[in-house]
Amino acid sequence: MRKLLFLLFITIALSSCRKDFEFEPNTGGLSFSKDTVYLDTVFTNIGSSTYRLKVYNKSDKDISIPKVQLGKGINSKYRLMIDGMTGDAGAQGKIFSNVELLAKDSLFIFIEVTSDVASANPTDFLYTDQIQFTNVTGAPQTVELVTLIQDAIFIYPNRTQNVDNSYTYENISLGLDTDGNEIKLIGSNLSETDPVNGDELHWTNAKPYVVYGNALVPNGKTLVVDAGARVHFHANSSLIVNQNASIQVNGGNPPANNPENITNEVIFEGDRLEPSFANVPGQWGSIIILSELNTNTINHLTIKNATVGLLAQKRLAVDEDDTHQPKVTITNSQIYNCSNVGILGRDAQITGSNLVVNYCGEASLAATLGGSYNFTHCTFNNNWNSSSQVAVLLSNYLETSTTLYISDLNAANFNNCIIYGSNQIEMFLDKKTEAPSLFNYKFNHCLIKFNNINNQFTNNPMYNFSDTSPTSNYTSCSIATNSSTFNPKFKNVAKNKLWLNEAWNIAIPYDVTFSNFNDIVGNSRSSNVALGAYQFVP
Repeated sequence: MRKLLFLLFITIALSSCRKDFEFEPNTGGLSFSKDTVYLDTVFTNIGSSTYRLKVYNKSDKDISIPKVQLGKGINSKYRLMIDGMTGDAGAQGKIFSNVELLAKDSLFIFIEVTSDVASANPTDFLYTDQIQFTNVTGAPQTVELVTLIQDAIFIYPNRTQNVDNSYTYENISLGLDTDGNEIKLIGSNLSETDPVNGDELHWTNAKPYVVYGNALVPNGKTLVVDAGARVHFHANSSLIVNQNASIQVNGGNPPANNPENITNEVIFEGDRLEPSFANVPGQWGSIIILSELNTNTINHLTIKNATVGLLAQKRLAVDEDDTHQPKVTITNSQIYNCSNVGILGRDAQITGSNLVVNYCGEASLAATLGGSYNFTHCTFNNNWNSSSQVAVLLSNYLETSTTLYISDLNAANFNNCIIYGSNQIEMFLDKKTEAPSLFNYKFNHCLIKFNNINNQFTNNPMYNFSDTSPTSNYTSCSIATNSSTFNPKFKNVAKNKLWLNEAWNIAIPYDVTFSNFNDIVGNSRSSNVALGAYQFVP
């Protein structure tokens, strides 16, 4: 009897539940999280990120939507996935039949697009379509889809398919390491006669460039980058200038008094174009200068969201030959949001003026393994969210898991610079004494954030800011010991707007010898000179 009652209960329960899954045809009462889905700019023939649309059934009835489909059908460049379903057989995510949706419930539609610029509207380069939700009462409900397609020049290593369907990629050679082994990386040599791109050693502003892997400027060649050029690097991709090659970045001045106008500026950044990636650090590798030539010049370049913004490195394998130092002059440029370092020198010769560097995981400037460095009217700020980063780091060594390399710091000169940030200590001098080496540095009329609250540097002679002798390492420097003394009061640090918001800076001592040129946006420094890259303009 007990078993009979149990079976009877199961039968009643199942029959009562069956009505919950009797779906009625959709009559058109759906609602949506968006009436238009904007898929942010994508490069031609490169897939987009995945975007999401939520569809609501607010009625008390379980419904079946006869068709959810793209307006252009199987010819659409968009692709859909609905609650994990990929659509009707052979429809490639374009058409879905009899999509069921419970009462008071919702479903997710995931949307992607891959299109070429030829499929877009020729007047505005927009590619559009719509998602149609059919019903039994009239015209379908629709959600519009809009994407901007941007044509581009793609630079990438060639690949060949192996018999096991794996791929072998083109390599670039960077010479020999200290053990005599050839240094190879996946990448491509930039060519003046590439069969697809033509002259890859002249980057113009006609189309953006997208770099995959490592792009190498070969020995004996010069890469010229025109004003207004836009270069996008895929994840882990870098631009490398070989030892006897050179680079010339010829960005143009923004209009005076308008530092936010970037029309003529050259921009190097990642290839994720969605607004949510606009300020995400570490999206790509670095601009790597191995070149020993004096012809490496960078002017009006913005580097964003790299791992290391600019790396000037003495070979890839550190050797003992001091004559092989990479050289670069960088002016009127900005480097932001680097996951490691903004400018990293390893036994390099770097000359810079009117530079702005901010938000870097370890240091805005790291001049390491010695070298020679000269910076004038630069703003090295670091508001990275941690307690260990600094704005400026100087060292005379590089330590690997097996070897300690020490090299002379021949010079590290800072004139009329701002060294600031969110930590108490924003400048760190790191000298190894295991082997005799030079450690020459000079801060002349600089603002330095240095609040020695724990007295850990009190007896360290390298931080003797009060020494006024002719041989002192500090000349007329203003030392900010807290956030209220000598606060630069930048316009908006969080948005990398580091021009001066108030006139206080013009009262800080400066050295007129090093102020005979305009600021980063072309404003004159003829009077009331401010420290850093920006002259104060009311």
